[in-house]
Amino acid sequence: MTRILARSNVSRLAADYGMVGVLLLLCACCTVGTIHKQRPEGRQAARIVAGRLDGSDRAGTIAIVAEDALFAETLEDLLGASRVVATITGPPRALRQGLERLLADRADLDTVATSRTNRLLVEDVLREASAADRVRVVFAEEYRWPTFLTRSNLLNVANRNVVIAVLAVGMTMVIITGGIDLSVGSLVALSAVVAATLIAQTGGKQATLLVMIGASLGAIGLCAGVGGFCGVMISIFRIPPFVVTLAMMWVASGLAYIISDGKSIADVPEAYDWLGSRASLPGVPNTLVLMVAVYAIGHVVMSQTRLGRHIYAIGGNRLAARLSGIHVNRVLLVVYTISGAMAGIGGVMLASQFRSGVANYGRMYELYAIAAVVVGGTSLAGGEGKMLGTLIGVFVIAVVQNAMNLLEIDPYAQDVVLGLIVLAVVLLDMLKRHGWRRLLTPE
Repeated sequence: MTRILARSNVSRLAADYGMVGVLLLLCACCTVGTIHKQRPEGRQAARIVAGRLDGSDRAGTIAIVAEDALFAETLEDLLGASRVVATITGPPRALRQGLERLLADRADLDTVATSRTNRLLVEDVLREASAADRVRVVFAEEYRWPTFLTRSNLLNVANRNVVIAVLAVGMTMVIITGGIDLSVGSLVALSAVVAATLIAQTGGKQATLLVMIGASLGAIGLCAGVGGFCGVMISIFRIPPFVVTLAMMWVASGLAYIISDGKSIADVPEAYDWLGSRASLPGVPNTLVLMVAVYAIGHVVMSQTRLGRHIYAIGGNRLAARLSGIHVNRVLLVVYTISGAMAGIGGVMLASQFRSGVANYGRMYELYAIAAVVVGGTSLAGGEGKMLGTLIGVFVIAVVQNAMNLLEIDPYAQDVVLGLIVLAVVLLDMLKRHGWRRLLTPE
């Protein structure tokens, strides 16, 4: 009996969170497959050089010599003005002349910190001045590291997929009820255009914080209303979700082009990029913080509230749910409203990130959101799925896309790979639900 329970628990964990292992395996493969020589520049190079100098007893007096002004400024800030006797920047000729004058004026110079690009120039000047033996040259050397694990690449993966992740929260609820929402991509564009238009018409680049917040909430509210309208059509008038949301996809896209007149609306303040491009927590973009908050709320709703239990019940058996006293129409209305609101939030995030509203934002996002939900283990038949699984599905697709980009695979071939992945996951779901024998038995 104990062995049977153990097997049951293992099977349940594998079914619920097996994609975690898949994600870790993908990350491991990407890590191994993208090990290349890294050539640090700018701030990264400055941090490496500063680390070498801070751990050296021979650093003494330091001069910074580099064409890269960002490298020089960052390194000077990291080392402190008391340790840096001179900072020389500019083209190679200016570097050479400046370093020659410095060597002539100061006999106590101990170290020259430079970039990898200017190392040979610095060493040449030191040899000519007969100072090569007493002055040490420090620069950021090349090193081998997985391109996949570089900070810039990981942030790029997160930033490119955070909007799809937010859309997938609402899509998970919709698919668990046995429905589908094809309108979310167009609602992203509509939200971005409406938010940017409201800001442009009520202050433009001088708009206040209250105006920006009001415009964003107005755009989110509009998309939530469109989602609610879809819920009414589906629940009360019994129109199939595919038809309703397909129609609203065209409607929302058309409205976005009409409102924007097919142009980019960019008359918004620079401060509007706070959500999409800035980081209130050190090294963590605000979009990631919002995404984590949305998933935390979604997880609590689906696992700890009556609404979540009703969503699962409707997806499992709608008739049984209705007979047990669940207000099916009301729940569907709420679910599609939430999906629309998530699309509205995604549109505001894009408008903030690019400080503009464009009618072609969100194109194909609905398909990526559906793919993430399916890969994350939510059954298209309804009644099964978890928010954590959806988040893992988002990252699985993101990692696969990023790996193909790093390996320079043709974009059209990438579409083929993603399509096969989604098809394979759906096939595995069908096999898990029905088994080989039942699928191969003619009806």
